[in-house]
Amino acid sequence: MAAAVKQVNAHAETMGSQAALFMNINAAKGLLEVMRTNLGPRGTIKMLVGGAGDIKLTKDGNVLLREMQIQNPTAVMIARTAVAQDDITGDGTTTTVLMIGELLKQAEKYLNEGLHPRVLVEGFEIAKKAALAYIDTVKKPIDSSDREQLRCVAYTSLRTKLQEQIANQLTDNVTDAVLTIRVPNEPLDLHMVEIMHMKHKMATDTRLVNGLVLDHGARHPDMKKYNENCFILTCNISLEYEKSEVNSGFFYSSADQREKMVAAERMYTDERVHKIIDLKNKVCGDDPNKSFVVINQKGIDPLSLDLLVQNGIVGLRRAKKRNMERLILACGGVAVNSVEELTPESLGYADKVYEHVIGEDKYTFVEGVKNPHSCTLLIKGPHDHTIAQVKEAIRDGLRAIKNTLDDGHVIPGAGAFEVGLHTHLKNEVVKTVEGRARLGVEAFAEALLIVPKTLASNSGNDPQEALISLQNEHEKGGMLGFDVETGEPTDPTLSGIYDNLIVKKQIIQSSPIVASQLLLVDEVIRAGRNMRPR
Repeated sequence: MAAAVKQVNAHAETMGSQAALFMNINAAKGLLEVMRTNLGPRGTIKMLVGGAGDIKLTKDGNVLLREMQIQNPTAVMIARTAVAQDDITGDGTTTTVLMIGELLKQAEKYLNEGLHPRVLVEGFEIAKKAALAYIDTVKKPIDSSDREQLRCVAYTSLRTKLQEQIANQLTDNVTDAVLTIRVPNEPLDLHMVEIMHMKHKMATDTRLVNGLVLDHGARHPDMKKYNENCFILTCNISLEYEKSEVNSGFFYSSADQREKMVAAERMYTDERVHKIIDLKNKVCGDDPNKSFVVINQKGIDPLSLDLLVQNGIVGLRRAKKRNMERLILACGGVAVNSVEELTPESLGYADKVYEHVIGEDKYTFVEGVKNPHSCTLLIKGPHDHTIAQVKEAIRDGLRAIKNTLDDGHVIPGAGAFEVGLHTHLKNEVVKTVEGRARLGVEAFAEALLIVPKTLASNSGNDPQEALISLQNEHEKGGMLGFDVETGEPTDPTLSGIYDNLIVKKQIIQSSPIVASQLLLVDEVIRAGRNMRPR
């Protein structure tokens, strides 16, 4: 084969069948060793240093695989598979890398004894089908209205990425955020949870705002900074003087004519402002305890701002489009595009609207809204490292709860599923397989144990001892996982350790496929277009 390739392209670099196979296996094992220490709540943190000296601290597998400069083509392929896993399900990147690496590691033992890769691939396929069938027997239904169960799912996800104290607090914030935006019988839209960050205080001060946080403030120094019982007008109306879109001129012969022209131009904008003021007087009257806030997507010029201030109205201009959409969902009311549409029914309501200034940055908080369908997770932290770490963890936590609500089921975590599946494949499935393909099933079963073994070693326990105690419990018919705190077997359903059903299914689906493709590579040919003789 190599000779044939050389005839086609004399500049091509080739690698023979054994060399290619073991290059793939070694690349997978290398990536496995890099990612192994990150798994679980006791996993260690990696420091990534960029070319410009910028530093990123993370234990999130997805961030690591995206940010690391991987040059080996096999390792790149595995990394892309794991990143795709995160894009689809939001979790499971590290486990995917470990599974692919361990499948190839187990396969290597049989390949060294002369077994053909195709036989192992057939065994992997049988084991994969049996594993997907086994998932349906161990999945547990979950009550979507039970906050505590959803909280457990979020905590399991967050605890693998953050310290226990921060994970504890964020679990409540993330769970409440999803329950806030959920509408019965409609798909969950996580974009309705706005994630804002402020470089301020500590990560433990991160909180859920039942309303909205806008990243700008009022545009007039005399506007009230704190307002209660607020009627909120969400509008997309230009309250500033605009030049005509076509080239036009106005000719006058006296100063009086010029004054009339300026007054006529100004009158057009002032009429709009006066209609907003009339609406404010209608709903607030003379009650000093009521406030009126205008949040406009377009501009408000200084003269219009002066008019609003004189009438006790707070005006925010140039609001982002996504915030306008969320404002209506959070506060109620209707987005108004014309002053003719102004009615009391078009207004939203919030208990308080106030401004918070940090250095030169202004933030406007809209809080205390009724029946919100949008909310804000406000991340706080002393520096960019903490904020980035918390933001990535929150995204994964939100996805974990969304997956649970979509699936309606969860899988016992803490390695219980993997040990249970290993026992099922060894005791039942292998007996039904004839011929050498059963070796592939056995390799698949052994590869599954990488998860409980890694959880044990990362928490400072002896992996072999932990594995034996877990297998003994499973042989007795129990479904126990590994407790990283005590080092003993534990019931994950009692400890509240749950994994997403879709994440486990995706790992079982994708890992054997990638491992099989890599096993069936019998030659690596490097002969791109740029290697042709010129």
